[in-house]
Amino acid sequence: MHLLILGGTTEARRLAEELTSPSAAPPLRVTSSLAGRVAAPRLPAGGEVRIGGFGGVEGLTRWLGEHRVDAVIDATHPFAETISSHAACAARDAAIPLLVLRRPAWAPTEGDDWHRVPGLPEAAETAARLGRRVFLTTGRMGLAAFAHLADPWFLVRSVDPPEPPHPPRLEVLLDRGPFTLDGERELLRRYAVDVLVTKDSGGAATAPKLTAAREAAIPVVIVDRPPTPPGTPVTTTVPEAAAWARALTGH
Repeated sequence: MHLLILGGTTEARRLAEELTSPSAAPPLRVTSSLAGRVAAPRLPAGGEVRIGGFGGVEGLTRWLGEHRVDAVIDATHPFAETISSHAACAARDAAIPLLVLRRPAWAPTEGDDWHRVPGLPEAAETAARLGRRVFLTTGRMGLAAFAHLADPWFLVRSVDPPEPPHPPRLEVLLDRGPFTLDGERELLRRYAVDVLVTKDSGGAATAPKLTAAREAAIPVVIVDRPPTPPGTPVTTTVPEAAAWARALTGH
C-alpha cells in the first residue's frame, strides 16, 4: 500500500517513521509531502519525501493517480487550511480514503488572560489595544495583517527571516522549537513583552510561552484554528493514525 502523508509537523514525521520502521507490522510505502516554505525543513527518518506544491486540487488528484496512492493522511499544521481543503477534494475525486491528524487545541487554565479572535486582522486590532510591546508568534507568512500598526513594537520569532510587508518597529528572532519554559520566561522579561499573539496550533513544542505569559500576567491573543473539511474523519494521536493506515492493509 502507498500512503501519502501531507506533513511538515512533528506528528507527520513521527507517523512516517512509525509506519516505515523495519519493526512495523507490516512496513508501508510512505511518501511525505512538505510545502517547501521553510529553507531547511526537518525531514522524517523513514520513507520517501517530496517538497513543493501540487498545483491545486487537479494537480493533487493527478499526482495521487500517477503514483498509485491508496490513502492520504493530512498531518499538516492546523492552520494549513488550503492544502487541507485540496486534500479533501482530491481524495474524494480519486475515491481513496483520507484521515486528518490534528494535535489537540490548547485549553486555558486558571490565571490565563486569553482573548480569542477568528483571524489575524482581529488579532492585530486586539493586540494594539492590549499592549505596546508585542511578542508575535503567528509565523512570518501572516505579518502583513500587522503591517499598518506603526506604534506598537513587535518581537517576531520565526524559522526563516520574514519578508515585507511587516510592522515598521520590528525585531526578529530566528529560532525553531521546541522551546523551554525557562527560556520563554527570560524572553518575556528581557524584551519587556506586555502582550503575546499566537495561533492555536496546539502541541507541546511551543506551549511554554503560554505558561510564561500566565505567570507574568500577560494577556494572550489567540487566533482560533479553522475547521477541518466537513465529513472528514479526524484523529488527534499518531498511534491512532498509524492504526488507521494499517487497518487498510488488513493488519
